[in-house]
Amino acid sequence: MPPTLASLLHHSALRLTVRAGEDRLDVPVRWAHVSELADPVPYMEGGELLLVTALKLDAEDPEAMRRYVKRLVGAGVVGLGFAVGVNYEEIPKALVDAAEEEGLPLIEVPRRTPFLAISKAVSAAIAADQYRSVTAGFAAQRELTKQALTAGPEGVLSALAAQVDGWAALYDASGTVVATAPEWAGRRAARLTAEVERLRERPAPASSVVGPPDDEDRVELHSLGTGRRPRAALAVGTATPLGTAERYALHSAIALLTLTTERSRSLYAAEQRIGAAVLRMLLAGEPDHARAVAGHLYGGLLDSPFRMIVAETPSVSGARATADAGADPSAALAEAVEAAAARAGEPVLVVPEGDQLIVLATDGGAAVAACGEYAAALEAARTGTAATGEPVGDEDELVVGLSAPVGPIAAAAAYKQAEQALSVARRRGRVCVAHEQLAAGSVVPLLDDDAVKAFADGLLRPLYEHDATGRGDLVASLRAWLSRHGQWDAAAADLGVHRHTLRYRMRRVEEILGRSLDDPDVRMELWLALKAASE
Repeated sequence: MPPTLASLLHHSALRLTVRAGEDRLDVPVRWAHVSELADPVPYMEGGELLLVTALKLDAEDPEAMRRYVKRLVGAGVVGLGFAVGVNYEEIPKALVDAAEEEGLPLIEVPRRTPFLAISKAVSAAIAADQYRSVTAGFAAQRELTKQALTAGPEGVLSALAAQVDGWAALYDASGTVVATAPEWAGRRAARLTAEVERLRERPAPASSVVGPPDDEDRVELHSLGTGRRPRAALAVGTATPLGTAERYALHSAIALLTLTTERSRSLYAAEQRIGAAVLRMLLAGEPDHARAVAGHLYGGLLDSPFRMIVAETPSVSGARATADAGADPSAALAEAVEAAAARAGEPVLVVPEGDQLIVLATDGGAAVAACGEYAAALEAARTGTAATGEPVGDEDELVVGLSAPVGPIAAAAAYKQAEQALSVARRRGRVCVAHEQLAAGSVVPLLDDDAVKAFADGLLRPLYEHDATGRGDLVASLRAWLSRHGQWDAAAADLGVHRHTLRYRMRRVEEILGRSLDDPDVRMELWLALKAASE
């Protein structure tokens, strides 16, 4: 530990004596400084032992001494060394009283003890403390490296917690607690999720200090990773600020965990390449080959029904998405899905493919649930934006399509289902649509498409132009006749006209459009056109 006033008083060669402030001798001394200025405060940094002979001080003036001592205390001076036998044979009572009143330790320095000896003693003690800190830091570094090689990240956390006499926690890319040391720190680490999320939004490397709130630990948060966006985070909780040795240990842990993170990224990239190969085999109708390549990595996923998820953000390429999750919601979706699967211990296959993100996840599992939760949160955010009057539904926003549950043999069909659902989500302005929703719903919402509306407008425009002249109501009559499946009496009753009038109008429709209403395809197209025009 650094030198204190108490350690200097116990230095036999200095022969120092305390005259005031006996209860504040455990304060560390950062340096010993000699100054005979009447006001040395502008040259103080705090933590100094000030040495004086009172050459320019009226040390017997009580009011002057009160002002002098108060200024020293305000500047952070931890002690005042007064040399006796130079200008004063003993420390004047006015200075002793002022020091007692302000609680400033007042040290009597005998004439035969030069100030230089005190400065050397302080300097030597500081150097020895720094040497001990560096030595302890190197020892901590060796221990942390050993743990990293033998026990992995968990071993690094345990060694770090022991070195700093506190606790440590590791968070993954989604901000979820991966490991803690000791185990009881898990609850404390979980409360810092919001702080970790804020840290992840800053370019790496980034750090912040939290607390101590409500007399809890002081916590330091540090990002891990060499990319612009942090891949993980480290939290360290201690009762007091870290010293030099503890700081060495912390920096070593950050370096080792960063190396582990980067190695994990390399393994992750290799897994993605395998996953892409497995996906292509499945889509090519080769489930047996896909299962052989998947092995233990994805094999369990192919042994039970899975869903295929296709996400798309056209404005951001897949390469950029994998490099920067903050630039593309589909990459953030991938992080959420993978983190959920990791926590649940279930396999998941995630493949960036051009502008798309393709995911194979166990039906009913945590990954599919995480996809739904992410889409719901994004939907809610867009709805909130719409309520403020700002534009939403940009073509470049994330859309997601989910297939029905299938097995490996039907992977190609599942991909088509997911793409169909994605296309519907895009047209409806939705974030996510499942394939089951297409079969359970109505075909009418599918008509809300620019191409369909253009077709309907072109088909019905001659009828609208005829009705605009006031020579009849052909569009309404056609709608009523089709809704009554060609029943003349029922349709005429709905319109409040004679059935001969309705027959005349339907002949006019055929003449104007050049189509026969006896053709079921014509009737179908006209009905869909009318529905599209009313949407």
